[in-house]
Amino acid sequence: MNLAIRDMRHNLGRFVLTCFGLSLLLGVVISMIGIYRGMVEDAINLIEQPRVDLWIVEGGTRGPFAEASHLPGDIREAVARLNGVEAAGALTYQSVETLYKERKVRIYVVGYEPGRIGGPGSIIDGRDITRPHFEMVADVKTGFALGEPVTLGRDTYTVVGLIRDQVSASGDPVVYIPLKDSQTLQFDLLPSAVRREAHREARAIDTPDTVNVVVARLARTQSPEQVAEAIIRWKHLAVMSSAQQQEIMIGSVVEQSRKQIGMFTILLLVVSAVILALIIHTLTMDKRREIATLKLIGAPDRVIIGLILEQSLAMGVISYGLGAVLISLTAEYFPRRVILFGGDVALLSLVILGVCIAASGTGVRMALKIDAGSALGG
Repeated sequence: MNLAIRDMRHNLGRFVLTCFGLSLLLGVVISMIGIYRGMVEDAINLIEQPRVDLWIVEGGTRGPFAEASHLPGDIREAVARLNGVEAAGALTYQSVETLYKERKVRIYVVGYEPGRIGGPGSIIDGRDITRPHFEMVADVKTGFALGEPVTLGRDTYTVVGLIRDQVSASGDPVVYIPLKDSQTLQFDLLPSAVRREAHREARAIDTPDTVNVVVARLARTQSPEQVAEAIIRWKHLAVMSSAQQQEIMIGSVVEQSRKQIGMFTILLLVVSAVILALIIHTLTMDKRREIATLKLIGAPDRVIIGLILEQSLAMGVISYGLGAVLISLTAEYFPRRVILFGGDVALLSLVILGVCIAASGTGVRMALKIDAGSALGG
């Protein structure tokens, strides 16, 4: 006869409610880890998606994601002429808030040159941008519908294609528009400011040919280090590989979020341990007479310890399983992408087992102090 199972059946209602409450708490722990993994995956995907080898940015900066970077647009032509460069493209990045169907939508706008590298990649519905102006490819998380108009700044764009799982490091869904339009959106002045500056300088003010980064794809036989060295010789330019850009993204842009999520995860695990310890302590208090009776009839200490430890492990395992199932079923409804790796789930399960064993310590300590003679009391 398994005493732990018998006791759980005797208090089935309380046991089920306790497991349900713990499953919600552990589900939050699992979601925290999944959100961090999703955040890193989204940040890396934004860098990997163009499938380029080199990122050329303003000298002295680590842009375009970590800090501001501004380059003349004609740098792209100079890079494209270098030996070993198969293709080059110019890109801009900016966060924009717009109204769509009377609701505010915050998006991350990427400007690129249609026909050159740096575009949206795999399109799940519709087509790529083919016209030089006022067309858009948007991530499905924007809620934009295919063929509908979307206003950005003073211009209206038509959604011609949809993509999936492309968001910025801050979680804003990505949209792609032609480079000239993005430059107008990012650098063009308002009409009143244009008139003011034109009057001050006695000439018209044009939209500057400025970009945030130039990207390059190299021939397979070409050494990235040699091309980067040639570019660095130019004044006011810095060059990074995609791997270096990923390190900057994770170590700088995502770092604070990682620390914050890590602290919340540790705090929730400590809270889970405290709650589980209180529950085990309460259950042990309710079984004082039964434990005293077991001691009176000669049951060894390992039987009593096993009773409490098995109950604690059962609560932890069942709660963790329910929490994992709950997050798996609801992950698609989270504002941020939730990614659960098998290694993370396995490692967290070991942590939960350790928490359960530690939480049972107070109950075991109290049970071993119970006097067998108390079973004969009134």
